[in-house]
Amino acid sequence: MIALIVTIIYTFVAYLALTAGSGSFLGFWSVEEIIMGVFLSIIVGAISRKYLCKSGDYRMLNPLRWLLFVVYGFGPFFFAMAKANIDVAYRVVTGKIRPGIVKIKPELKTDFGVTFLANSITLTPGTLSVDVDDENNLYVHWINIPEGEEKNEISKIEKVCGSFAKWARRVAE
Repeated sequence: MIALIVTIIYTFVAYLALTAGSGSFLGFWSVEEIIMGVFLSIIVGAISRKYLCKSGDYRMLNPLRWLLFVVYGFGPFFFAMAKANIDVAYRVVTGKIRPGIVKIKPELKTDFGVTFLANSITLTPGTLSVDVDDENNLYVHWINIPEGEEKNEISKIEKVCGSFAKWARRVAE
């Protein structure tokens, strides 16, 4: 029951943050929006409580983890994405690409951590998470594999995705 209540509250706060400034109630929301927000939060909370609080594990309810997620999004992830955009633009203009699939071993224990890392890799231009095996190894399509890297069975994770794995460990595990 606690998972449901906390998930509804988190969902409602997110709804309020996303709809702020669109009404007249308290200068931010209309009464109809508040009612709709409560209704939608109950539905979304009922559906997603099992994912946010899996088997009594409440670690993702820790506000510090959410703060780390925001810091990650506006810090390391933003700069890595900007750098990757410039790199991909350079490779498109010059035609210097060596695409291929590499295997990385992130050593993440939870499915959420692996999913977090895979999504971060996929959102970065020039890389795409293709598959994950039973040992949580990720297979990543990389736009430019450095010379000799294609011979390695497992590539160094820092070469492929920088500090994303460390941040996934901090936020999700």
